[in-house]
Amino acid sequence: MIFVDDETDPRLDDFRDLSTADRRPDRPGGRGFVIAEGTVVVERMLRSRYPVRALLGVERRFRELADPLAEVDAPAYVTSAETMANVVGFHLNRGVLAVADRPPASTVDEVLADARVVAVLEGVGDHENLGALFRNAAALGVDGILVGPACSDPLYRRSVRVSMGHVLRVPFATFESWPAGLGPLRDRGFRLAALTPRADSVPLRSLRGHGLERVALMLGSEGPGLSEEALAVADFAVRIPMADGVDSLNVATAAAVAFYELTEAE
Repeated sequence: MIFVDDETDPRLDDFRDLSTADRRPDRPGGRGFVIAEGTVVVERMLRSRYPVRALLGVERRFRELADPLAEVDAPAYVTSAETMANVVGFHLNRGVLAVADRPPASTVDEVLADARVVAVLEGVGDHENLGALFRNAAALGVDGILVGPACSDPLYRRSVRVSMGHVLRVPFATFESWPAGLGPLRDRGFRLAALTPRADSVPLRSLRGHGLERVALMLGSEGPGLSEEALAVADFAVRIPMADGVDSLNVATAAAVAFYELTEAE
């Protein structure tokens, strides 16, 4: 641990302007950093494949992270909560941050290689919904996520935080070609199940009767849902049965229900 009390110390530069530091380098002001906040998420980053550059926090939080820190060769800058707030630009009540570089992105084929249940996302633009989707996928045994067109970056700071660090654990890959990007799924024997409240869809649980070995659950944006183009290429249109007067769920909540149904059937 390295004690620092000067907020202008250049060794802390990775932690400045966190509102843009997590943007991809091809975005304005983006440095492509992956940022973890709080002891739980920082510990998951320390134990992940993401190469940690440095940590910043109050001494008490570093004591809580002593074991995983011992396995990582990265400087841990210890400072006061006030100095930390001045560096970051806002008060961070979680008391510790870690900044990592992005590792080489996984390919679609790598994510699908040993997978049985995956999620395919179209237009999920809300960082918190995206983070919650990853947390649900980790909790319910989904093997990977394919992030399609118009989705937010899963490695934005807010997504990492809401996922409780599980975005660092669940394999994912991005693709922009739609629906041609779904080709590798069909090549590997996946059947595409589009989650939609449309009247002509069938209850999700009915998939159990089809004996499917590999399933890709397609999930659409928070408002309009899956596009007509996406629905047209699906093998099944499925829904979660609901009480009268309610037509849909938040996308992350719907995903959790569907993940349970698909993985519980294994």
